[in-house]
Amino acid sequence: MRRSILLASALVTTLALSACGSSEEPAAPAEEPTDAATTGAAGSGEPLTVWVDETRQAAVEAAAEDFTAETGTEVELVLKNFEDIRTDFIAQVPTGEGPDITVGAHDWLGELITNGVVAPVELGDKAAEFEEVAVQAFTADGQVYGLPYAIENIALIRNTELAPTPPATWDELLEMSKDVDVKYPVLVQTGTEGDPYTYYPFQTSFGAPVFEQNADGSYSPELAMGGENGEAYAQWLAEQGDNGTLSTDITYDIAVEAFAKGQSPFIVGGPWMIEQFADLDLAINPVPTAGDQPAQPFVGVQGFYVSAQSDNALVANDFLVNFMATTEAQTALFEAGGRPPALTAAADAASTDPIVAGFRAVGAEAVPMPSIPEMGSVWAFWGVTEANILTGKVDPAEGWQKMIADIEGALGS
Repeated sequence: MRRSILLASALVTTLALSACGSSEEPAAPAEEPTDAATTGAAGSGEPLTVWVDETRQAAVEAAAEDFTAETGTEVELVLKNFEDIRTDFIAQVPTGEGPDITVGAHDWLGELITNGVVAPVELGDKAAEFEEVAVQAFTADGQVYGLPYAIENIALIRNTELAPTPPATWDELLEMSKDVDVKYPVLVQTGTEGDPYTYYPFQTSFGAPVFEQNADGSYSPELAMGGENGEAYAQWLAEQGDNGTLSTDITYDIAVEAFAKGQSPFIVGGPWMIEQFADLDLAINPVPTAGDQPAQPFVGVQGFYVSAQSDNALVANDFLVNFMATTEAQTALFEAGGRPPALTAAADAASTDPIVAGFRAVGAEAVPMPSIPEMGSVWAFWGVTEANILTGKVDPAEGWQKMIADIEGALGS
């Protein structure tokens, strides 16, 4: 699966302009406030507690200073390991010990709603200022549950020295690879358990999305990757395994190292790989379609959630909409994390970098990773089935049909 940069210290510190409202240990306040946007909610007298990870700490701290200067409401930042936030949030919010706001990923949403720990965020007219897919990702049952700040997705990363022009289709990609002396025509991380996240754009190009998608971008729990389209994708997988183009031997590390050494013109991957390709001239392009429909990767969106148990919900909403949804704040988050901003104005500014612009363009045509709870029943069957089809352990149609039956059984269908 993808490598995330969202690794943070497990230490817990706090930015506090007063020492209350959190069970964590406070740290020193930040220095000097800057100009703030006009805010619509007065300070409540109680501080806002915000959970952040190390990567996002400084950007949120700057916005918190502005917010306090404008409203008088103090903000307490608690530094958390990103990988612990979801579990801790679900456990602590019902007890009253959790934060008012936490950073998080959009694909947590189904679990957070199921556990009753997250409240809607009222974006109002501000919603139109975000990339559409970013708002879709945080939408469930017609309501928006997060303030988005960053978008990430995979694309085709191209070594322009080996491939001067991008391929539109999988067949074109293979033909272009024949014209250069390389070990691999393309690198797609797979591993022995498969990687349906990275393979998803190929699957969607056969018209086999994992779940049915609603008009607002959210998902229904109706499985959509069965039938003829799913089996056609499975047959394509078998063909790529038979001819050696795709292999379970290619792990993330092997793929990245081989591409960095110039052993392939193409790798399917995300912005988290780019720093390892510093010696190459790169271009970012859409994943070539293998079927007869567009290849749509998953989009992951990072954002901020408001606790369902917050006593400061209106003030929390004000902080997010008027201070974290500014070009300055979203640019600071981009500079810290390296993912295209969710706010369109900030994304426009960041897109002066052609690498950022390339990933952004692909992401605009991609689809949010499903955040519904049913998604948890899909992963285990999905990847292993793809791997078994690639290696020839199962017949493609029979293996895919069994996977669908197993997932439907897990879903209780």
